[in-house]
Amino acid sequence: MGDITLGDVIKDEYQTDYVAGQDNIAKFGFDIHNIVFPVTALLIVAFVVGTLIFPSGAKELLDSAKNGAIAVFDWGFLLSANLFVLFSLALIFMPVGKIRIGGVDAKPEFSLLSWFAMLFAAGMGTGLMFWSVAEPVAYYTDWFGTPLGVEPNTEEGARLAMGATMYHWGLHPWAIYAIVGLSLSFFAFNKDLPLTIRSAFFPILGDKVWGWPGNVIDTVAVLATIFGLATSLGFGAQQAASGISYLFGIEGGLNVQVAVIAGVTAVATISVIRGIHGGVKMLSNANMVMAGLLLVFVLFAGPTLAIFNWLWETTVSYASNMVALSNPFGREDDTTWFHGWTVFYWAWWISWSPFVGMFIARVSRGRTVREFVTAVLIIPTIITAVWMSTFGGSGLEQVQNGIGALGSEGLTDESLALFQALENIPFAAITSFIGITLVLTFFITSSDSGSLVIDSITSGGKVDAPKGQRIFWAITEGTIAGVLLFVGGEEALEALQAGALSVGLPFTLVLLVMSYSLFKGLHHERRLLIAEGKM
Repeated sequence: MGDITLGDVIKDEYQTDYVAGQDNIAKFGFDIHNIVFPVTALLIVAFVVGTLIFPSGAKELLDSAKNGAIAVFDWGFLLSANLFVLFSLALIFMPVGKIRIGGVDAKPEFSLLSWFAMLFAAGMGTGLMFWSVAEPVAYYTDWFGTPLGVEPNTEEGARLAMGATMYHWGLHPWAIYAIVGLSLSFFAFNKDLPLTIRSAFFPILGDKVWGWPGNVIDTVAVLATIFGLATSLGFGAQQAASGISYLFGIEGGLNVQVAVIAGVTAVATISVIRGIHGGVKMLSNANMVMAGLLLVFVLFAGPTLAIFNWLWETTVSYASNMVALSNPFGREDDTTWFHGWTVFYWAWWISWSPFVGMFIARVSRGRTVREFVTAVLIIPTIITAVWMSTFGGSGLEQVQNGIGALGSEGLTDESLALFQALENIPFAAITSFIGITLVLTFFITSSDSGSLVIDSITSGGKVDAPKGQRIFWAITEGTIAGVLLFVGGEEALEALQAGALSVGLPFTLVLLVMSYSLFKGLHHERRLLIAEGKM
């Protein structure tokens, strides 16, 4: 019997007889995990039916759960998010940063620009369209509290408004996405485990992840994903309808909102049938081109010098206030703002992390750990700073100088803020139309990438599920949003949103364990590569 090498010992730690789809049932053109799919579908139906029958009761119950989690666990959300940022930054400089996703010989599936466009569009493209003007104006005018209790409508209030907005859209959310995305891509492509959330816990749970613990993890992930997507689709339809009404004078009522959801769902379904290369990649590239053109136009057609000044002020305010904004203790002066904005955002990003993280994982084979984290964490933060400074700075300039609707009335409807700001820049009709188009196309890319993610989880980790299954989930997302909005109104959508946010608390604990599992797995891989002379 030959000697056992270090490589043999390390490999034994990760041996499993499980393969993707092993517990599946293949019928009627579907290939589904026989636990996760039916349980998830049953819970979704129960939630939708219950919300439609008792919209007020459902909203009250879920709001209580959400508010309770935020009030009691506010410190946990903030400290956990801080740990995710520190861990992600550390990965860039640690020796494990040299590890390549998919193995030493793996090649990237997508070009650098297409890869970045897809992860950015899935991550928060829609949110940047919605909040880039509304959020800093809200903080500056004390629409719902001010960050760190700063005096509203002051120069210091304006600077902190931009810094706090950047805080919510910068390193912290992208660190959450980076942890989930890197964990899933590493265990799927380096350890040949199924591309599903449970695989990230194999170093801790071993083969138990293929039993009930893994089923629970995947079920919660699917619920968080579909509720988050349906909520965003519903509220996004409201913004698009508001923009259509503002631009064309058409009443942006319920019928228009439902029509927007139907249109987005139809296009997303076509895109998801075409797959990542023929659908998501193409739309994401188009999104980034349109968004880039709009950004450059507003930068030079708007208050250019003021925008460059805001870029500097935003960066300085973000850096100088990050520690204070990240501290959950002694925040009595801004408790309303702190709970209503920061903790809300952290719960939202965490509830979205299974969807965004898995999609990023799906398109990231061939990248090194260092390249992955840099692209997911640092580059989006820089681009977001430019975007927020351009649009948010333009909005604040109008408020401070009494220009247009924002200057005379302040923030009256957050869904209109972007269009109100664009109205005071040349070619307003064209830029507003581009804005509406971007809102819709960003939602399409979110919907079809989300469908691909749910397909993978509910098929037991298969990368390419049958087309019928993809169509099912794409239509389901739109149907949930449309039915809840049409029958239950905004109250039902808010109940759905509260449900998605309530998932944020247990999933925070899941992400903390996932971080440890990733750390353990990467060091295992490094020891293996060293033993084999490949590192």
